[in-house]
Amino acid sequence: MAKSVAKAARDAGLQGLRGVGPALAERLARLGVNQAADLLFLLPQRYEDRTRITPIGSLVPGHRAVVSGEVEIAEVVYRRRRSLLCRVSDGTGLLTLRFFYFSKSQQSGLVRGARILCYGEARSGAGGLEMVHPEYRLFAAGPAAAVPELEQTLTPVYPTTEGLQQFRLRSLVNQAIDRCLPTLADALPESLLGGQGLPTLRDALLYLHRPPADAELEQLAAGRHPGQRRLALEEMLAHHLSLRRLRERGRAERAPALAGDADLRQRFLAGLGFGLTGDQRTVLAEIDVDLREPHPMMRLVQGDVGCGKTVVAAAAALSAVAAGHQVAVMAPTELLSEQHRRSFTRWFEPLGIDVCWLSGSLARGERLRAYEDIGSGRAKVVIGTHALFQEGLEYRSLALMIVDEQHRFGVHQRLALMQKGSVGDLRPHQLVMTATPIPRTLAMTLYADLDTSIIRELPPGRTPVQTVALPARRRPEVVARVREAALGGQRAYWVCPLVEDSDLLEAQAAESTRRALCEALPELAVGLVHGRMKSEEKDAVMRDFAAGKVQLLVATTVIEVGVDVPEATLMIVENAERMGLSQLHQLRGRVGRGAAASSCVLLYQPPLAGFARERLEVLRDTNDGFVVAQKDLELRGPGEVLGTRQTGLMQLRVADLIRDAALAPLVQQLGRELIANSPASVEALVARWVGDAGRYATV
Repeated sequence: MAKSVAKAARDAGLQGLRGVGPALAERLARLGVNQAADLLFLLPQRYEDRTRITPIGSLVPGHRAVVSGEVEIAEVVYRRRRSLLCRVSDGTGLLTLRFFYFSKSQQSGLVRGARILCYGEARSGAGGLEMVHPEYRLFAAGPAAAVPELEQTLTPVYPTTEGLQQFRLRSLVNQAIDRCLPTLADALPESLLGGQGLPTLRDALLYLHRPPADAELEQLAAGRHPGQRRLALEEMLAHHLSLRRLRERGRAERAPALAGDADLRQRFLAGLGFGLTGDQRTVLAEIDVDLREPHPMMRLVQGDVGCGKTVVAAAAALSAVAAGHQVAVMAPTELLSEQHRRSFTRWFEPLGIDVCWLSGSLARGERLRAYEDIGSGRAKVVIGTHALFQEGLEYRSLALMIVDEQHRFGVHQRLALMQKGSVGDLRPHQLVMTATPIPRTLAMTLYADLDTSIIRELPPGRTPVQTVALPARRRPEVVARVREAALGGQRAYWVCPLVEDSDLLEAQAAESTRRALCEALPELAVGLVHGRMKSEEKDAVMRDFAAGKVQLLVATTVIEVGVDVPEATLMIVENAERMGLSQLHQLRGRVGRGAAASSCVLLYQPPLAGFARERLEVLRDTNDGFVVAQKDLELRGPGEVLGTRQTGLMQLRVADLIRDAALAPLVQQLGRELIANSPASVEALVARWVGDAGRYATV
């Protein structure tokens, strides 16, 4: 009995696969493969058709194909590089095989008269078509020799890592298919998938690893084969369930109930100098209801640039402060955290509430004093970047955490801050905000652990920003427009993608642009802000710009979010064709924040490629952030738009949240049914696709 258990454990692990030693196991671990069954879910990136032979005379450059023929000439040449050249003929044409790296055994096999079957990409060479380092097999010579058996299925090409060749990876996957696939458990009962036209998990995996020769390559490349959709559904469901489980776990935890102080709230609102919009009042009422509950609030507030999310967050923060607790406001960049510090200080100091700013750039003495104020509870509102959850920092009583630009943080980073604020069995409430509007189906999958509120209404008095796209050769006209606006008492931004000139990119650099604008506009004060400047330097320039001492601010995209200067009415963006839609929309949102008419000029280097032209047309046609975000998601995908490739949030292997958005309602339905009726299936799905169940649930 003990031997059979040990054998089963060995077979489940990589040790049960032929040829896997410690070095190979380490390489496989880089691909997320830690046991044999993981290889089943290491899916091909693309496929090659090696099921048919292409006559050499039919080859065209760039075409990958199998050819068969006889070696007519084989020689080692010493030109620029030592190489082995073999001239192969099949009666329809000639092809040169070129090897820069070869062994003596290869050289002895590739001789005149040898019969060869090879696969590679045909390229144009000095003496005609050639293949460089093709895969090949030799077979018996002579005209009557039979050609070796060709592949019966399409050949998969897997994601790999250094030191792990495709042929070895294919061998390991084939072993896993033979050993693990027959016993692989299907976590989704067939009864739940009835009528969806989707194959079983085993059938889907077998097809995707070994597609038949007549498979539709275009359908597979587009990710629309039923087998791919079956796996995409399962993967989306696994991530959704993981976040739902996190949500349920949160609801089972305790948090301080925050009833708020009506008088303090009223004093705050009266000091603003403007009234809240209907959407702001609605969202604040939803937050108030959550904060009164004895379990942690987990709410996402979506809103376009300039809709007033920060004011709502500040009003919510007062509920925690009034109850004697602390609030942490986390932003992804120092510039945005500095903007929040200025706003919260302006609003809260008249109310007698201390605001503390914490950043990685603080000197050691300043940081230690901030730690002391936070640990003692003197600092009621703490604003900062990732520094808010660094080791050594302790909160006295953190009751509410506000995370701005949530999509720039991973789930685990948000949870790290939550763990910092945990006291005993009490957890802080969570309010997360984003100015990147997310379509509902996407939000239901990405943020299944959060309730969602939306602020669509802009404050009264805001006028839509007029957007135009101009070729860079019309820059002198734009400079003249800046002069006219600045001399009329308005202010302007001039945004560049780079800090310094680059030989690698033909993009306007902020420093050289500032020098040129100073020469062209000697009557104006021109400031400069970029990410390499010290915080106090950036802060000083931004204060001068806000005060009107600087009329034109040249900047990199560090001003994308958080900068609020109502007098700024003109935004110029250099090399706009290089930026994404949401980023351009965020930059445009820096103007139009007052009552004066505002404009955004997108300068581009012609000619415009298709996607670049489409992006600029969208911005020209609409100011609606939700429309912009949807189009950006379609063009670039969620991994780029939401920053998930950097943060590690929802790294999807098969699913594409735009392409597979139609599966979202089924994901919601299956999620409810599995949670209610099949907790074992929930565990299996999360373990299979998300890995360690603690990835979203612990820090």
